[in-house]
Amino acid sequence: MNKVFKGVFGLILALLAYLAVWPIPAEPVSWLAAKAPGYVGSHAVNNRLANLKMISLGAEEGPEHIAFGKDGKLYATVASGNILRMNADGTGQEVFANTGGRVLGFDFDAFGNLIAADVNRGLLSISPDKKITVLSDKVDGAAGNDPIVFADAAIVAANGKIYFSDATTRFAPAQWGGTFEASVLDILEQAATGRILEYDPASKTTRIVARGFSFANGVALSQDEQTLFVNETGKYRLWKIAVKASNLDIGQSSPPGQANPLAAILLDNLPGYPDNLMRGLDGKIWLGLAKPRNATVDTLADKPFLRKVTLRLPRFMWPIPKAYGHVIAFTEDGKVVADLQDPSGSYPETTGVTETKDRLYVQSLHAKGLGWLAK
Repeated sequence: MNKVFKGVFGLILALLAYLAVWPIPAEPVSWLAAKAPGYVGSHAVNNRLANLKMISLGAEEGPEHIAFGKDGKLYATVASGNILRMNADGTGQEVFANTGGRVLGFDFDAFGNLIAADVNRGLLSISPDKKITVLSDKVDGAAGNDPIVFADAAIVAANGKIYFSDATTRFAPAQWGGTFEASVLDILEQAATGRILEYDPASKTTRIVARGFSFANGVALSQDEQTLFVNETGKYRLWKIAVKASNLDIGQSSPPGQANPLAAILLDNLPGYPDNLMRGLDGKIWLGLAKPRNATVDTLADKPFLRKVTLRLPRFMWPIPKAYGHVIAFTEDGKVVADLQDPSGSYPETTGVTETKDRLYVQSLHAKGLGWLAK
């Protein structure tokens, strides 16, 4: 009996030692999470996103970002790494391209090239005849090597300049099990290394517009193209950043008591994790909330040691938020003008919306098909 007791005691000590000191890739830092607002006011619970109609994607899944090209076709990036092309009703599906990586956000330039943020390869251009060119995989002019680690969203301005997010400089998806796993590590760490970059095709150079984001995600341009809207996923908020900003640290963007003309928070303390941004009709901008807030994650915000312990647990024990469908639309002054929810989460990780005159296509990180609603 004494040997059994010693054995059990030894196992307990070994487990405690593992939870306390086993090396992990993240170094969590303390931060303060505002109390979650819940689903009230403009975000009151509803079922407007339930019972989506579905376009089958065959064996493909995860239409994380979708947009219409200059050819009138609907393009979608999926988990396999393929970029699909199809008619607006989902017929005529084909693989347009595969970059050998994983494209998340994309846009089209004036020449019909698909400008893609590839998490493994950086910023790419894919011509209508499917030629793939790497536009940028590092920041120019920086001291030493400054690679783009997690290219996430991209938008092309009328002047040809491309603005895109490098979600984190800490966790490359190819090294940490994929985009979702890398994002979880970054958000639990809260080192806030995400940034917004600008690629200038005239000079073929990339510069930092702003940095200091806790997972920089969706990007959209204002109608006058002087302002960028940027989702900061890890802190449940959306920023307005002047395109003329240069290497702006948003963590130190405003002296106490003073407003900064280059950066401001437009939507704060959202009820979920904001993901993609897409311009809609009539001046709207659509925002997808991929997951709802998680009380455990917020409680651990100022407890970095416990977040370390959490990351040593098996993945199934991580505090991953439940599935909950949620997309919103807002105006450039921050007024929420549409809120669509599906509390059942039957269409998982609603990352955004692509709006046409007769349909809302709903983007998703892991859904088995492409969901849509008639307007």
